[in-house]
Parts: sequence; structure tokens; C-alpha cells
Amino acid sequence: MGHHCHCNGHCHCNIFGVFLGFLTGVVWLLFALLGYITHLCGLIGLGGVLGNILNILIGLIGFLAFLFFGLYVFKKAWHFCK
Repeated sequence: MGHHCHCNGHCHCNIFGVFLGFLTGVVWLLFALLGYITHLCGLIGLGGVLGNILNILIGLIGFLAFLFFGLYVFKKAWHFCK
């Protein structure tokens, strides 16, 4: 009863998904910081202002995903080390 696993008692089934979410957040954040999103929007004709807005939004989403999944991985690692 002490463990709160939400996937039929298999605690490790979500680790890959969490790690993938963490990596996705890092990639989105990097793309936004390096300006790839703005450049891509310019290539497909969306304009600079919309490209900058998308760049900020994607960077923010990437950062939030990085934080959320990073904290989850940290909590899991901390639980295993105790």
C-alpha cells in the first residue's frame, strides 16, 4: 500500500516515457534558444513577429517540460538512493 504506482503495479513502465519527455523538453528549449524556430517560420513565410512569438512559446513549453520531467526523474532517483 505504500507505493503509488498507477500502471497495474509496474513501477518502471513510465520511466522511458518520462525520460523521453525530458529529452523532448531539452530539444525544444535548444531549438528555441538557437533560433531554429524563428528561422523555420521565416522559411515557410509566417513572418518574423509570429516566428518570434512561436520561438518564445516553444522555448517556454520546452523549459516547463524540462523542469517537470527533470524533477520527476530527480524524485525517482532520490527515492531509489534512500
